[in-house]
Amino acid sequence: MTELPVVTCLDLPTTSPGGSVELFLDLYTGPQPPIPAQAFMLQATGATAAPPTGLGLGLLSVDGKCLDGPAFRAYIARLTQALKDAVEPGQVGVLHLQHLAFGATPALLRAFPGHPRIALVHGTDLLFAERHRDQLEVMRETVRFAHAIVTPTPAMADRLLRLVPRLDRRKLHHIPWGLPDHLLTTPPPRVRHRPGSTLRLLYAGRLTEEKGAHRLVHALAQARGVELSVAAPRNDYHALAALLQRSGLHARYLGWLRRPDLWRAFGDHDALLVPSTILEAMGLVALEAQACGLPVLYQPVPGLRDALGASALPTDFTNPVQLVRDLDRLRSSPGLSDTLSREGRANAARFPLTATADALATLGKNLG
Repeated sequence: MTELPVVTCLDLPTTSPGGSVELFLDLYTGPQPPIPAQAFMLQATGATAAPPTGLGLGLLSVDGKCLDGPAFRAYIARLTQALKDAVEPGQVGVLHLQHLAFGATPALLRAFPGHPRIALVHGTDLLFAERHRDQLEVMRETVRFAHAIVTPTPAMADRLLRLVPRLDRRKLHHIPWGLPDHLLTTPPPRVRHRPGSTLRLLYAGRLTEEKGAHRLVHALAQARGVELSVAAPRNDYHALAALLQRSGLHARYLGWLRRPDLWRAFGDHDALLVPSTILEAMGLVALEAQACGLPVLYQPVPGLRDALGASALPTDFTNPVQLVRDLDRLRSSPGLSDTLSREGRANAARFPLTATADALATLGKNLG
């Protein structure tokens, strides 16, 4: 089997927040990417600069990204042409279709028909296919034409099968997402080894509805002896500010941190809170926290249950009484914090990025 060159595209700017972007950059970019590829993202609006040095990333100047109707189809057409202009068909071995929906996947299918195709389920594609008719149509097309469909957790495969029940299950492959190997081997040191009388709690991620930040605020407003830090995009945090003020809950805004800065911030807190309301593809930020020894409290939604299980503390962010009880357990039981830290590190160690890259490369060779 010969190694086939990968072409992939994520139709988001490089500065976009979210686990899909971080995983994409981890896998396909850098001086020695785990998966060598011609990888493309969108040029940020108003930006003209080249990609950061060493990323090995092409930026496409395609505007008009949207979700529905004729404008969506026109956007796909422009993105298709941009990819055709950027890549010679003879340079394409395997297509990695990021998401089962959105614009980049149909654009790659149209730009380079006839090549082996691996579709990667990220989670947001499932959510948007449930809410937008055109995105569901893209998903159905992708499922039909993909030679393999990769889900990071069994829960994502189950959710996909509910949306596309006639999917050929032989196409499904379970490959967990991975964490940078250097984070697993040399995580930053922890400053707070055990909780004190005041729990320093951290929320890290976007503040969209499905992430559950609003119900987190409502629940924490009834807790005592807690300090909340929030690492989120600035616009998201500003939208949450009014709720924080009404609730009387003081929050310390850390900004939208670069990942090395976020990893260091893990060490200065007692727990990461993950209150997602619907699903997570895998919950990379929770696994990164575990790799750094930070205990995780999470809502046991699909995806998170698969990735975290008993290595983290499940709770109910919709039930303030339950959440307060679990926070009190963490504060009053040093052994619980130590156990969660130890078992979390062991759990995160199961997901090195090199294993993800090797599994995807093997799958691609088998398709070829």
